[in-house]
Amino acid sequence: MKNILITGGAGFIGSHVVRLFVNKYPNYNIINLDVLTYAGNLENLKDIEDKPNYTFVKADICDANKIENVFSKHNIDAVIHLAAESHVDRSIIDPLSFARTNVMGTLNLLQAAKKYWDNDYENKLFYHISTDEVYGSLTEKGFFTEETSYDPHSPYSASKASSDHFVRAYNDTYNLPTVISNCSNNYGSYQFPEKLIPLFINNICNNKPLPVYGKGENIRDWLYVNDHARAIDLIYHKGKLGDTYNIGGFNEWKNIDLIKVLIKTVDKLLERKEGASDNLITYVTDRLGHDYRYAIDSSKLKNELGWEPSLQFEEGIEKTVKWYLNNESWIKNVISGDYQKYNKKYLQKE
Repeated sequence: MKNILITGGAGFIGSHVVRLFVNKYPNYNIINLDVLTYAGNLENLKDIEDKPNYTFVKADICDANKIENVFSKHNIDAVIHLAAESHVDRSIIDPLSFARTNVMGTLNLLQAAKKYWDNDYENKLFYHISTDEVYGSLTEKGFFTEETSYDPHSPYSASKASSDHFVRAYNDTYNLPTVISNCSNNYGSYQFPEKLIPLFINNICNNKPLPVYGKGENIRDWLYVNDHARAIDLIYHKGKLGDTYNIGGFNEWKNIDLIKVLIKTVDKLLERKEGASDNLITYVTDRLGHDYRYAIDSSKLKNELGWEPSLQFEEGIEKTVKWYLNNESWIKNVISGDYQKYNKKYLQKE
């Protein structure tokens, strides 16, 4: 038996990781710890909430005493740390909350692991999930590799860069068994609709404006969230201690081109005339400190552990759009805030 603490497991990526581990490894006890901020939605996990190897704990990673109690009560063997404030626009407005959660919250988890494991590190692991944004911005050429120097440009990426450094410091100073992965932009089901793809799918459906920063020339590398979860599974089980792995989709798109694919896909599935929603595109003032291009080289992960993306982007986007169209009640509950009622009802049941 393993007792694995997954933080942020009620969020977008976290819920996919929790579901994968609960279903794939019935001999693992999965403890999903989430504070249930606005982005935490237990409805994401309705299909596994009654599984015998799944436990939910409502707690803040910034509460050091609570985290220590979780380690002790559940005899934690490993941590897969996804809990984070992650929206760049929010970090520009409120950078202090990002430092609190992403830096101090990570430090609390590292301290708890160090204290509870007490130098008995056999079969232990602290796996920290990070972002490609810590590397800064690329021009037209080149890719982020595991050797790329850090150059964060937003409060969000600066907070994640700091947390990465602390994880490596605990590995170097205390020999804590750690591994880090840095991933490109994710898309797929259960993503909170402040993010570009679910926001724009919903806006296209409802004939609302599609606000595009600047001229839409910024470039991102997109990865289907289920492929990210598979990579996390692989790195958790086979990654080299103390190492870093980049996870990317080899799938670069200019924002404006991505938006046109979304428009075309949604209009086709809604049986609208092609181009019917093109006039919804609305150009707005560019984001402060907006990085021009992100692109990840995942060769190390492919060559060492055999991972590669399973879907081409157009296929993944169509699956994603279909999911949101078929789960209209989910997105309505999130936008209205009614999903918080499900969280409350679940916690009362517990």
